[in-house]
Amino acid sequence: MIAAKGAPEAIADLSHLDAAATETMIADVSRMADQGLRVLGVARAAFKVSAGLPEIQHGFDFEFIGLVGLQDPIRPDVAAAVAEARAAGMRVVMITGDYPGTALAISRAAGLDAEGQVLTGAELEALSDEELAACVGGITVFARVVPEQKLRIVRALKRGGEVVAMTGDGVNDAPALKAADIGIAMGQRGTDVAREAAALVLTDDDFGSIVRAVRMGRRIFDNLKKAMAYILAVHVPIAGMSPLPVLLPKIAGHPAPLVLMPVHIAFLELIIDPACSVVFEAEGEERDIMQRPPRRVSEALFSGRMITTSVLQGTGVLAAVLGVYLWAVFGHLSADLVRSLTFTTLVTGNLALIFVNRSWTHTMVGGLRRPNRALWWIAGGAVATLTFVLLAPFTQDLFGFGAPDVCRAMAAAFAGVMSVLWFEVYKLVRHRGHERVA
Repeated sequence: MIAAKGAPEAIADLSHLDAAATETMIADVSRMADQGLRVLGVARAAFKVSAGLPEIQHGFDFEFIGLVGLQDPIRPDVAAAVAEARAAGMRVVMITGDYPGTALAISRAAGLDAEGQVLTGAELEALSDEELAACVGGITVFARVVPEQKLRIVRALKRGGEVVAMTGDGVNDAPALKAADIGIAMGQRGTDVAREAAALVLTDDDFGSIVRAVRMGRRIFDNLKKAMAYILAVHVPIAGMSPLPVLLPKIAGHPAPLVLMPVHIAFLELIIDPACSVVFEAEGEERDIMQRPPRRVSEALFSGRMITTSVLQGTGVLAAVLGVYLWAVFGHLSADLVRSLTFTTLVTGNLALIFVNRSWTHTMVGGLRRPNRALWWIAGGAVATLTFVLLAPFTQDLFGFGAPDVCRAMAAAFAGVMSVLWFEVYKLVRHRGHERVA
């Protein structure tokens, strides 16, 4: 029994069929393929042992029996994963050796935006590399493609400026996997050669895992930018307050107590370091993270907008800390009380920066709905430790603090929190502006 892969050109090799029967079989193949079936044409032949086998397969006198349709249904979650990928600005392209009708039916079931446009391997072979690069951006389904042509498709997409992720499982997929920006091999049914050529291996052979990996990657990159923005902002008031005791007597002719000593810097770093390495790392993803367009390859981690915003955040905290410091100095408070109130403002401003940088699109109040246990451990520990340092006699001596009254301490803390209020207003205005545009 001989089984030939279902396509009209395969059926045409059975020369004993008349023209009408051949046309009927071609129509049947197309109809079955349009239903997403992989079609096999089945024939049989007999031979005498004494005569020996023919030299080639077509030397047999075949008798056509009929067609067999095989269905390999896509996973139930593929359509949802493709839709999520498209919403994230990712274009999903299908490359298959199947008959074009079968490929189109499967692409519709998977939610691909094929629009009836299919490029076959024969058509691809007739195109030059320049012509292929010019048209490949508008093609979603490639059918009747041989392994060598997959490599040409990958190179054509890259020539058009695309960042290409290629999936495959066979030995013949290895060149295309290697040429892609990100080669993704199937771990369960993939060959060793494919896994070696790929940059990533899917252990569950699930396309949805690729989309989930993109989601995770975007969250990690997003949180990294938030941590960098915070660490840049928080050092602005620290650097700004350090030279103040030296400059103020020269400017105002007023004695100025030293604010930041090594023990104070160490205290601040005990908040800053865990915030960067734990709090922002544990931060959940933004709600719109998979509705954003892909990041450009040339986009820097430190963008001009991020640096400007961070410096403005830090300047706001610096202004609040400086205001409390001058208020205490010109209020003729003791050096210990000046230091206590100024440091309280600096710590609360530091914590406020952590909260506002959890999201650059949603307010602090909206961010409270997203759980982050590490945040509350750090914030609660900082407030409790600051309270202990301000009130315990031993730590007062160590830090050079005086015990402030409740009203002044609350005023200093309030100034630190209010120092970032402008950024919350900015986020609200920007969000409403985006809603009007949408």
